[in-house]
Amino acid sequence: MEMTTLAGWPIQPITRSLPRTIRSLCPECLQTIPATEFVEDGRVVMQKACPAHGTFRDIVFSDAEMFLRMEAWHFGDGQGYANPAADGDGTCPDRCGICGWHTSHTSLANVDLTSRCNLACPICFADAEPNRYELSFDQAVETLRRFRAQRPAPAFAVQFTGGEPTVHPRFLDIVAAAKTLGFSHIQAASNGVRFADRDFARRARDAGLQYIYLQMDGTTDDVFRHNRGQALLDTKLAALESARQAGLRVIFVPTIVRGVNDHQIGDLFRLAFEHLDILSGISFQPVTFAGRVPEGDRLQRRFTLADLAREFSAQTGLTHPRDDWFPLSAAAPLIRYAGALTGTSLVNHTCHPHCGLMTLLFVDQERRAVPLTRFVDLHGLLTEIDRLAERTPQVRFKALSKVRALQALHRFFRSEAAPEGLTFFRFLQTLDGFADKKYSWDDRYRGYTYKTFYLAGMHFMDAYNYDLERVCRCGVHYAAPDGRFYPFCTYNAGPTYRRRVERGAV
Repeated sequence: MEMTTLAGWPIQPITRSLPRTIRSLCPECLQTIPATEFVEDGRVVMQKACPAHGTFRDIVFSDAEMFLRMEAWHFGDGQGYANPAADGDGTCPDRCGICGWHTSHTSLANVDLTSRCNLACPICFADAEPNRYELSFDQAVETLRRFRAQRPAPAFAVQFTGGEPTVHPRFLDIVAAAKTLGFSHIQAASNGVRFADRDFARRARDAGLQYIYLQMDGTTDDVFRHNRGQALLDTKLAALESARQAGLRVIFVPTIVRGVNDHQIGDLFRLAFEHLDILSGISFQPVTFAGRVPEGDRLQRRFTLADLAREFSAQTGLTHPRDDWFPLSAAAPLIRYAGALTGTSLVNHTCHPHCGLMTLLFVDQERRAVPLTRFVDLHGLLTEIDRLAERTPQVRFKALSKVRALQALHRFFRSEAAPEGLTFFRFLQTLDGFADKKYSWDDRYRGYTYKTFYLAGMHFMDAYNYDLERVCRCGVHYAAPDGRFYPFCTYNAGPTYRRRVERGAV
């Protein structure tokens, strides 16, 4: 039987294997055109031709074997929302907003508070300031309400973005409103300039902010001068100390540019471990290209997720690029199973397997890190949990299903390879902590979970490597004042709805 979204539109399965034909965009006129992806010199290359503007080539993934391995971690699509904000007619991405064709929930709700910024970064994807745009307090709160009104799974994680969100005059009030409305994960994507002020950091934490998604491109000021236009390392370090004093957690967010800071991936990790008491992870973002970029330039500068996994592994010795990294969407079976047990719809991370990848480190008291995949047969476990999730809604006695899940967890857990002090019971407690934030934020539960640290890479697209199968599965959504929601890669790339929103044209 054909699977449909909750809005009634058919779901087209992802296209697997290579070579293959997908739908993409012409980088010049942005018309939808077919593209072929194929293996060349061990890399995945995209080639497409526009009748009016000629042929374009780009590198999608620098390791074809890893690219195909990631597809094996795709455990099926979601069904989107029953109340999409736009009708849609199958002409993705032309009638975005998001429509009934969209299959994923809002894993992260982005609220652009302002286009203003206190920096002028040369590589800003938000292109801050050209169109003066700023939400009023009432508009921001209404946007938050709409995210919470998504059905059947209200968004629970919100990120305030910009520009620089902290320059909004009512930033703290808006953070407090998010907490009141029931968001359980509240963060700000920030350059850290205002968080270097300890009083501001304290007031942000008091308002309800939990995480600073801190722009952190490197460990030396030459990198910041290239990416951000000025020396900022001391400011970033001051922001870290402010976060520590205020009780905020931090996630490093480096924009990786080949030849500029890709050699500092390991150094960034080591800096993060110097601040392990407040650092939760690193979210790497390979740079995307805007405007017309010559092919030779692009092919030389393109940095893919496979490059990230390879460079991290080479510079730290902690992971194997093909064996220890997996798609962000790999958690989908666990969330689907939890929903089946409780009879509720939970926000699930069913993005495309090529949208992002990650690895999860378990860190002992001596700060020795071991990837999850070294002591858990993760793919085997998730495959088994996915089967249980399929059967559980029909099971009369849910307790039996829980027992089977526990048996599966124990079967795929290899205690002899686990890090020091991580028993199977402590592992279960740590999984519990991922689902229930009280174990992370309530001091009464200090020590309940084992220390974990995540490394992720988000492969945001540009017009040269655009894949519409990824767009309709995107889980990072922006909201506009007119009530629409936009996937990250239609808001900031392709049709670039950001420009229309900031001009008030939608």
